[in-house]
Amino acid sequence: MLDCLVIGGGPAGLTAAIYLARFHLSVAVVDAGHSRAGLIPLSRNHAGFPEGISGADLLARMRAQARLYAATFHDRRVETLERAAEGFFASAGSMDFAARSVLIATGVVNRRPAMLSDAVHDEALANGSWRYCPICDGYEVTDKRVAVIGTGERGCNEALFLRSYTAHITLVAPQSGHELCEAQYALLREAGVRVAGSCRAIALEGKAICLDVNGDRLTFDGVYPALGSDIKSELAGMVGAAMSTEGCLTVDAHQRTNVPSLYAAGDVVLGLDQISHAMGEGGVAATTIRNDLARQTPLRR
Repeated sequence: MLDCLVIGGGPAGLTAAIYLARFHLSVAVVDAGHSRAGLIPLSRNHAGFPEGISGADLLARMRAQARLYAATFHDRRVETLERAAEGFFASAGSMDFAARSVLIATGVVNRRPAMLSDAVHDEALANGSWRYCPICDGYEVTDKRVAVIGTGERGCNEALFLRSYTAHITLVAPQSGHELCEAQYALLREAGVRVAGSCRAIALEGKAICLDVNGDRLTFDGVYPALGSDIKSELAGMVGAAMSTEGCLTVDAHQRTNVPSLYAAGDVVLGLDQISHAMGEGGVAATTIRNDLARQTPLRR
């Protein structure tokens, strides 16, 4: 019986694992390897790394730190989660886990345009022409030619956010076309954002990224998809955790869900999708888990 099972090995889950292991609690991290942080070629927002650090390197360092204090890791996907008499029971293929508490840190998955192949996506992501987070790296596209693929409120807001970094912003519709109201068109016009047609194809030319927009070939230094994301909260739903209409888990100020001994941290919780924020929530969650468990077993044996 583990003291805590951490599901998800991104910044939130790994921060929690470091804390929990240093609290002398038995902790296992089960991770399917799909953390969005792992997709970051170079983050210059993370404090303490002025020259930047890749997401993969950051996660590897955090894993190594947790292992120093006897946290264990299992590279697999948890498929089911259910309540048990003394906590929870989780199944991950051929492995099962019993735990007094569970931390859900499963994050979200960004949506991509349907016409974007894996090969083009991975190369464009690596060379910096495909980007997901303007808060993280809007600075990197200062005064460059940038396209936002999206429409409606989400697309409009992202284009306007990026307009403070460069005057060269084009809002390109997904294949389904634009869904902008007159007020949004007016805001975009006032900000000098160009509104183009629908994206039909995506290709790379060196470090530039090219979009086929209604037959015209438009070339950009960077593209941001503003298509939303899918929240990976299904496991928490299996045990009755409350969530928003979008699927984000709802927690109290200490990262507790409405299900006793079930906690959540990181992007799966409604809030700012940033590494620093996820790490903060991971630390809060781990400290809460320690204090809640200590009420049951307060002394070290």
